[in-house]
Parts: sequence; C-alpha cells; structure tokens
Amino acid sequence: MACLTNDDDNLETFSIFWLDASVNDQKNLEVQKKLRTIINQLKTFEDAEEFKARIRRIYEGDLTVLIVSGQLGCIVVPEIHKLPQVASIYVYCMNKTVHEKWSQAYSKVCTCAFQ
Repeated sequence: MACLTNDDDNLETFSIFWLDASVNDQKNLEVQKKLRTIINQLKTFEDAEEFKARIRRIYEGDLTVLIVSGQLGCIVVPEIHKLPQVASIYVYCMNKTVHEKWSQAYSKVCTCAFQ
C-alpha cells in the first residue's frame, strides 16, 4: 500500500474524487464550492491516468464517491468500478441517453447524476 502524502491527510473516511476535462470551468467551480459545504475532502482531476492512479491508492476502509464526466467516465469506469474503496460513481454529463447505455453495465454507477 502506498504512503499518503501530506495533502492526503484527513480525518474523514469519506471523499469525493471528480474527473472532468473541464472540472475547473466556472460552472463546475460553483458546484465544487457547494460540495465543499458538505464535505471537506474533494479532489479534482483533469487527467484520467492521474485520477485512476490516485483512486487505486485509497485505503480500502475509506468510502469514496466518484464523479466523472461522460466522456472520461466511459474510459475509466471499466477499470475502477470493482475497487472496494469505490462506493458509487456519478456520471455528470449533458448527453444522458448515450451515457446511460454504457453505464448500465456497472452497478456502482448512479444514473441520478445525469444532467
């Protein structure tokens, strides 16, 4: 198991990890601000490889919720959905029909997050 760095130190065992190529656009920054009012541990990623590597380093006892864009979600979800530390995955997208189709194969994907 990998050692965690100082920026990963937290007392919570519940975290949100968000992967989206436009995670830092104005609309998403506003959503992040709202999320931080209910949870302190929110990490954002624009790069799928960095995201997957970080998810794999989460302690198994920690509960993690993932938010992924539809475009990147269809790439990363098949590789990470079975990890025990992943509690649920929310797909945040504009094209509900397309992303509902591929996501149905993964029980941890919650379709209620589609826009």
